[in-house]
Order: sequence, then C-alpha cells, then structure tokens
Amino acid sequence: MNAEIQEYNHLQNSADTEICDLLATIIDQNLPEAENKIWHAHPVWFLDGNPIVGYSKLKNCIRLLFWSGQSFDEAQLASEGSFKASEIRYTAVEQINKDDVKRWLKKGQEIQWDYKNLIKRRGVLERLK
Repeated sequence: MNAEIQEYNHLQNSADTEICDLLATIIDQNLPEAENKIWHAHPVWFLDGNPIVGYSKLKNCIRLLFWSGQSFDEAQLASEGSFKASEIRYTAVEQINKDDVKRWLKKGQEIQWDYKNLIKRRGVLERLK
C-alpha cells in the first residue's frame, strides 16, 4: 500500500481505519496497474491520469466514490455531485461487500468519463470507454 495512503488510513479512528485499509486492499488487488496517491487530501486511484475510485472521511462515515459510477447501473451506488460520480457510505467494515466493490472496480475500468480533461473542456465531460 502507498505509504501516504497508509498514513491517511491510520489517521482515522480505529473503525474507520479498518474500513479504509480493507477498501485500499480491495482496490489495489483489483486495479494493480492504477497509480494511487493522495489527491485533494484523499486517497484516489487513476488509470492513465483519469480518476477512477477513491475514498474519504466524512463526518460520520467513509465514502467510497466512483468518478464514473452513475454509468454503472448499480442501485446501491448513490449519485454524487453534478457530473457522473456515485458513492456508497460505510460506517462499519462488515458493511463492505467485497464482491460488489470488485464488480464496481471492473466497471470503473470499462466505463470511464474523461475527468482528466474536464477543465480543458470547460466542464464538459466526454465518455472515454
């Protein structure tokens, strides 16, 4: 695991650290070619410079965010923001269904909107895959 991400995880309370560590492990195993780093103060994984998935600490949960998730057609993922992102929130490690997360990560590889060039395109998203 990336040392910066490990540090981020361990700055959380013990229950949230468990959630973060499990999410990072699942993501690393299923996106081995992805670059990962702390981006805008949160762990994020990128394919070819395009953000795919990340998580962040909110007031009372850990939010797992998929940048292109609204295109996944998954009822468990809630729309987030005004672009194509979707999220799921966890308050306990037992809530994480590994098979669901793996499926969403696979869809994250197959379905991508071009966030990398969002500013260059003045806020217009184009589908990559």
